[in-house]
Amino acid sequence: MKSLNSLVILAGGASSRMKKNAQSQSILSPEELQQANERSKGLIGLGADGRPMLDYVLYNAKKAGYQKVYIVIGEKGELFQEFYGGKDGFHGLEVVFAIQAIPSVREKPFGTADALYQAMEQYPELKKLRFSVCNSDNLYSIKAFDRVRHTKSSQALIAYDRDALEFDSERISRFALVKMDDDSNLIDIIEKPKSDEVDKYKDNLGKLRVSMNIFTFDGEKLFPFLKHCPVHPIRNEKELPTALLNMLVKFPGEMKAIPLSEHVPDLTAKSDIVEVKKYLKKHYSKMDWY
Repeated sequence: MKSLNSLVILAGGASSRMKKNAQSQSILSPEELQQANERSKGLIGLGADGRPMLDYVLYNAKKAGYQKVYIVIGEKGELFQEFYGGKDGFHGLEVVFAIQAIPSVREKPFGTADALYQAMEQYPELKKLRFSVCNSDNLYSIKAFDRVRHTKSSQALIAYDRDALEFDSERISRFALVKMDDDSNLIDIIEKPKSDEVDKYKDNLGKLRVSMNIFTFDGEKLFPFLKHCPVHPIRNEKELPTALLNMLVKFPGEMKAIPLSEHVPDLTAKSDIVEVKKYLKKHYSKMDWY
């Protein structure tokens, strides 16, 4: 199957948990605190010269072979365009932007399924392509990007070994579990599973697998399910996993769950800023873009 070259990065969220979180403020500099309260998570300065998390996501994506990146931003996403919207691209990547408009009856964006739907409406070529999708505030490795880019399945997601994630147990328990069959086909994504039911979701190696929201999709098959995605009854958002699972009802066995055992730095709360900065300093002291 032909390798895909396009990546959609979802960066239009409201970053509500980062802005509301009051813990660890004392260990942040005034500039870090201001950015955490005002910027989208992917734009908080963490690396050398104050460069943001998204730099490193793009770096790994480029090293894995992606050539074109669609960044989905909010209606006030001018800073993303300042950082990445140069006419000559960004370090050899072609970067374009899709704007996730907020309906007049809402104050916040309408969720990840809506973000991808709006991107595909603005860039109709995505309706005919296979492409990958990820978050802007998780640092996926080159290996992870390479796996979803070169998957032999028409659609796939990375199913991370939960034991390899370097987070506390309470946080890990909040990650959505991936349920797959014996052929590693995705069956279900279980949000916030009850602790006494967790073991039944182990794979055939006895591992619990979680989704960190990195996928490859067949745009033609997914689009109708994004367009008609139901609203989550509690969070009041249209969520990408919902659209994905609805698609699998029509196309069972269509999405491969690719097992991977490694940590994924995550930028959700203010306390994560210090840890991610340490990680970047250790693993990205030098970045060779070309």
